[in-house]
Amino acid sequence: MSAHDNTFVELVRLNKRFGAELAVRDVNLAVARGEFVTLLGPSGCGKTTTLRCIAGLERPDAGEIRIDGQILTAPERGIHLDPEARNIGMVFQSYAVWPHMTVFDNVAYGLRVRRVAAAELRARTNKALELVGLGHLGDRYATKLSGGQRQRVALARAIVYEPKVILFDEPLSNLDAKLREQMRIELVRLQREVGITSIYVTHDQSEALVMSDRVVVMDKGVIQQVGDPVTIYARPVNAFVANFIGVANLLEGKFLSRNGDVSEMEIPMGDGLAPLHLKAEGGKGASRGQRIILSLRPEDISLHLQRPEGDSSVNLMEAEVIDTVYLGNFLDCQVKVGMHEVGIQIDHFERLAPAQKVFLTFRPEHGLCLTE
Repeated sequence: MSAHDNTFVELVRLNKRFGAELAVRDVNLAVARGEFVTLLGPSGCGKTTTLRCIAGLERPDAGEIRIDGQILTAPERGIHLDPEARNIGMVFQSYAVWPHMTVFDNVAYGLRVRRVAAAELRARTNKALELVGLGHLGDRYATKLSGGQRQRVALARAIVYEPKVILFDEPLSNLDAKLREQMRIELVRLQREVGITSIYVTHDQSEALVMSDRVVVMDKGVIQQVGDPVTIYARPVNAFVANFIGVANLLEGKFLSRNGDVSEMEIPMGDGLAPLHLKAEGGKGASRGQRIILSLRPEDISLHLQRPEGDSSVNLMEAEVIDTVYLGNFLDCQVKVGMHEVGIQIDHFERLAPAQKVFLTFRPEHGLCLTE
């Protein structure tokens, strides 16, 4: 058993191959009872394969999958429960709603297959429909529903037989942007109300940050980082996570020294310009001269029209405006710092012209020195 007292779903050294390709590599993950965890990453990163292994739709080549202490899959021990024996609900990208059935019959189908008594079937189906806001549409045929309503039917069908876990495979990707935002809120509300353990797959970083208790960032079949949304965004462990979650300026340089939590680094400027010596948090365990990457979020960089003095001049960089784009509540400004192009967000609308000289600063706690 896991060392986590509240662990409900556990993956232990999970591996899955497709031919010569190792799609999932030594994945270890513990999900607490009632937790909403998102597997996030680009296409081909292994997130959907991991989900399908949990569901029993793919057979891993090695490792174990446990739910509530029960081993569902352990290839080395010859254990593999079929999907229908796992008591797991799934909501897919395609709604998989039967058009020839009413909403009620779509949701009740799984209970009928399980030969649930008629009175209990009706009660549980109506309860599931009420939970997803479709209590008044039970007699309507699925062909008469909007995309959002069909996704609610798929969700009701997943929860009606009270599974131990629900797996979501990019369920909102076919919805338009406004409806997708509404359904994010609805899904989180429902998950918290029902309290069911949920594992969600998406490539949409904003979806992961908004909905999740914890986010699992994956790349090339490997878990890169696991953490709550704030930690994943503010303290990425490497350049991949920093660049995939939100927008990050990544400046390559070398490590000089460390004092407490703050590291000093040298960032080359190119074209015969003197390198910049900048300070940021992170860099633990780095040695002098080691290659590092400075990660800076656009919203954490301050722009000045005049050279700042005193405390305002920490991590000072001279820059030249390349272009600005008006995005409603802020300006997206691209500037050149030596050989680097840096993006910043400014919410005070100075008139900035291409080739205009400006100055940038950032506080050390807003930068991050990454060693990989």
